[in-house]
Amino acid sequence: MKKTDPIQTGPARIDYSVVIPVFNAQDTLEELAGRIIAVFSSLNKRCEVIFVDDESFDRSWEVLKELRRKNPEIIKIIRLRRNFGQHNALMCGFHYCRGKYVITLDDDLQNPPEEIPSLIEKADKGNEVVYGIYRKKAHNPVKNFGSRLIGWYYRRVFGMDNRISAFRLISKDIVERIINYDKNFTYIDGLISWNTSSIGEADVTHSPRKRGRSGYSIAKIMKLAFNMLTNFSAFPIRIVSMLGLIFALFGFGLGIYFFCKALIANIPVTGYASLIVAVTIFSGVQLLTIGVIGEYIARVHININKKPQYVIKEKSL
Repeated sequence: MKKTDPIQTGPARIDYSVVIPVFNAQDTLEELAGRIIAVFSSLNKRCEVIFVDDESFDRSWEVLKELRRKNPEIIKIIRLRRNFGQHNALMCGFHYCRGKYVITLDDDLQNPPEEIPSLIEKADKGNEVVYGIYRKKAHNPVKNFGSRLIGWYYRRVFGMDNRISAFRLISKDIVERIINYDKNFTYIDGLISWNTSSIGEADVTHSPRKRGRSGYSIAKIMKLAFNMLTNFSAFPIRIVSMLGLIFALFGFGLGIYFFCKALIANIPVTGYASLIVAVTIFSGVQLLTIGVIGEYIARVHININKKPQYVIKEKSL
């Protein structure tokens, strides 16, 4: 990328902050930065781009340092001490934003920076948050399934109707509210839903991945979904309580059935099969209940011990 004339000079006001979590993206960072700068230059808006390296093990950090050297007025870089996850990396970047609006997007060029004006247009109509919703996703089937699963969980857990994506525009007021959350597990979209219902959607293009592969495996997607349920909702506890009630009623009804069968029809109830089945079912329910309660207790323990959201190793702002 050729050195671009800085959009910002001196202490001038920043209009937009762009926060990008980075993980093993050495091949896309230069093009991504250049396209973002070009977009805001064409809009005649002042911006800053904050890259948060989430412990990449390729040359991403070296590439970021070179981008920072070429555009010190625009490019800000932060390096975390270990891999904390996409949402925690975003939270780190949010603490250093100066813009009136904050835009988040992925590092793989699947969120085209040229679609940023679509988000801005929706925000200008009064929305505090705008999600870029893809006309057609260019993910592989596994990632598409994971995205639908996370979206379904989001709507059920937080009671929201809007769709979500990693391509977002958030007003600085909402960001300032979000960063007050200091617990270890962070889910940006959940925090947004807690703080505003002024959420819009903009149709955007989703480009195919040109290089590398997604850092989100099916295991990570399932972990995110489970963390969302247990950290932001009492939904699992309620489900287990309902299961306990259902099986208790079932057992009570089964007991009445066998009692009546023996008393009225004079039919003896023999054999161990029914007993073994009943014990197996109820033992499973009890273990499930203990496991869910234990998961909540573990999260309370982690938060009491103040496990950090992120730890910065190096930064250049």
